[in-house]
Amino acid sequence: MSNLLQVYKNKDDNETNITVRKTYLLGVDELYIEPGYNVRDINQEQVEALRDAFIAGEYVPPVAVQVTNEGVKIIDGHHRWHGAKLAQAAGHDIRLECKDFVGSEADRIAFMVTSSQGRALEPLERAAAYQRMINQGWEPAEIAKKVKRSLADVDHHLQLLTMGDGLKEMVKTGEVAATTAVAMVREHGTKAETVAKTQLEKAKASGKKKLTRSAAMPQFSATRARRLVELMSKADFSSDAFGDGHWYGFDDETIDEVQNILTEYRAATELNGEAA
Repeated sequence: MSNLLQVYKNKDDNETNITVRKTYLLGVDELYIEPGYNVRDINQEQVEALRDAFIAGEYVPPVAVQVTNEGVKIIDGHHRWHGAKLAQAAGHDIRLECKDFVGSEADRIAFMVTSSQGRALEPLERAAAYQRMINQGWEPAEIAKKVKRSLADVDHHLQLLTMGDGLKEMVKTGEVAATTAVAMVREHGTKAETVAKTQLEKAKASGKKKLTRSAAMPQFSATRARRLVELMSKADFSSDAFGDGHWYGFDDETIDEVQNILTEYRAATELNGEAA
């Protein structure tokens, strides 16, 4: 059975483009993590799963590191480090395979965002990572290209950071979807959090655990709106002799239908947290 080392040694004969990128084995205590640096919150279940993988001798991908004045800092692989620490505490001698990360601070943040080794980022985690790249002088379009997302995605996540703390907490707990929260901020501005809390209470009262977009932002029936326009198009439009007043003339049956539609509209806007 051959291996990559043998392929590399015989590269001239094999006509291969194989190259070498070294990794290094370091003791867990030779590495450190910077508090608040990781773009992901630590998930204890994932840490314990990695602990078990280390103890069982299973393959765990190398971590990306940067050598600093303080030592060897983990750039990507925080959960792996925590898992290795737990395995070490259980009496196992653990060494982590490490590779150098080369790039700017913004590159390091982008690498953490796009890493396939970590769990999927939560919306607010991704938003915070994008903001950190903004703080490094990157434009949204540059960030979008770097993390392989659309510019709209970057803008959407950055808008999450403009929300009040209460609405952010609702997004974090999953009570409101991030897309719904952003839509509510666009619709209601500073009142979005108050409207969201009110609508969530109504949703929970009806037995629901989350605030759906339709419940958060009830829309008036397009069919009823078209019917109102239809009725107005058939009405007699009049103005006084001086041009100071204008009105639509309806028969009794029609005026009742118009008033019913307007009543429905007022009810819908009140549900949506708008002034009628």
